[in-house]
Amino acid sequence: MRQPARSSAVLGVLFILLALVTSPPALAEQVASPIMLANVYHAGIALDDYWVSEKYDGVRGYWDGEKLLTRSGASIHSPAWFTAGWPKTPLDGELWVGRGEFEVASAIIRQQPADDAAWRRVRYMVFDLPAHHGPFTERIAVLKRTVDRLNVSWVQYVPQYKVANDAALKARLDQVAQLGGEGLMLHRGASLYRAGRNDDLLKFKPYDDAEARVIAHLPGKGKYSGMLGALLVETPDGMRFRLGSGFTDEQRGNPPPVGSQVTYRYRGTTSSGKPRFATFMRIREDR
Repeated sequence: MRQPARSSAVLGVLFILLALVTSPPALAEQVASPIMLANVYHAGIALDDYWVSEKYDGVRGYWDGEKLLTRSGASIHSPAWFTAGWPKTPLDGELWVGRGEFEVASAIIRQQPADDAAWRRVRYMVFDLPAHHGPFTERIAVLKRTVDRLNVSWVQYVPQYKVANDAALKARLDQVAQLGGEGLMLHRGASLYRAGRNDDLLKFKPYDDAEARVIAHLPGKGKYSGMLGALLVETPDGMRFRLGSGFTDEQRGNPPPVGSQVTYRYRGTTSSGKPRFATFMRIREDR
């Protein structure tokens, strides 16, 4: 009576092995880049410990020593000349066209095959050396020398500086915002490069932003009849809300697909935890 049980067990193992052997390789092709992610700046930070730089509103680009990858690990198909001569050591930076030009940068980087002329507008704003084992203060000195040796106009070192106090930091944020910039980044000088989100890296913007997944399209009314009225979105912690402003007419006619990730901005939260004055910003194309 035990023979059928043994046969079933053997068959089960064989099915598992067969599945492992025949699984499509595409499932393992895209692995998230091992990048450092920022928390939001908050009061009480010891500013003496941090370097400050502008936050560039572009597409995150991780150079692994051989190829450019997005934050989520997808390959970026740039022209060959763009990465020619780049070091074999990893670089972390932002593929950037200019202040307020995120949509332009995103469109250029998504296009396949790469548009050579369009890529002439893109700059790689480099701010870290992920494989260097020293603290950030040491890494940025080595990074600057690396970029200087490369000596191409489209690869630029992101300047780092110190601020004296909260008032000086806020004044700098106001200045960047008036110029059309997205905000500031603060990086702890003593920190090692660590993948994931932590307080060694902070973002400071005039507004808050976050990401959510599109659950449904809600129909518009009046002048938006037959178009998108709002997105029903869900945050990573399961909260759902309507996102109804910030869209162009083109986006209302061709809204972000259900299942896609979008970024929205807001100003604080309600007593129930929902974002106040939530406004659509963009689709997270690298997801």
